[in-house]
Amino acid sequence: MNKIYPDAASALDGLAFDGMTVMAGGFGLCGIPENLIVALRETGVTDVTAISNNAGVDDFGLGLLLQTRQIKKMVSSYVGENATFEKQYLNGELELEFNPQGTLAERIRAGGAGIPGFYTKTGVGTLIAEGKEHKDFDGETYIMETGLVADVSLIKAWKADPEGNLIYRKTARNFNPMMATAGKVTVVEVEELVDFGGIDPDQIHTPGIFVDRLVVGDFEKRIEKRTTREA
Repeated sequence: MNKIYPDAASALDGLAFDGMTVMAGGFGLCGIPENLIVALRETGVTDVTAISNNAGVDDFGLGLLLQTRQIKKMVSSYVGENATFEKQYLNGELELEFNPQGTLAERIRAGGAGIPGFYTKTGVGTLIAEGKEHKDFDGETYIMETGLVADVSLIKAWKADPEGNLIYRKTARNFNPMMATAGKVTVVEVEELVDFGGIDPDQIHTPGIFVDRLVVGDFEKRIEKRTTREA
């Protein structure tokens, strides 16, 4: 089966629908599927639930979908860099399911592993625990969190072969590997496509069995916050 598509728009063909749940990998602006996010915006899909560590910035990443009000709900752990997010949330126009960052990562990993729920101490005694099942283990209280899955996972990787075996580069690995396992359909954009045998089997981060569609992207690679030393 050919997994390689000529561009991001064709890689999403037939996958987008109103009310869909989307996972988007990366952290901040590092390792985000920037081409696929733009292509998703262009589909005009609405009422999207977006599962992502954060919502990009106002004019890049998932912030583009907030600008066009295509996102109905965010499932996130950090929302501090996006004024559009803040405004829509405070105005009651955007739903937010807030998660401790480690809990979010584990919810995604659990979803990809077919685990419907797990217990964690993180959040006990806080607003995070409200309405959730509590259970004691060895005299300690835990709360139950549910696994997360998505209709489509949008992933950014560094290299891929035609089978969809993936390698991520450094910090860009954040959230991408577990999200690649937790999508009913996983679409990946890569910087480089190599031939069969071009990836050492011992270096594969995501096996191709999890990848359905591949596209080679052009990347802007913005810096979220530039800090320079005073002269």
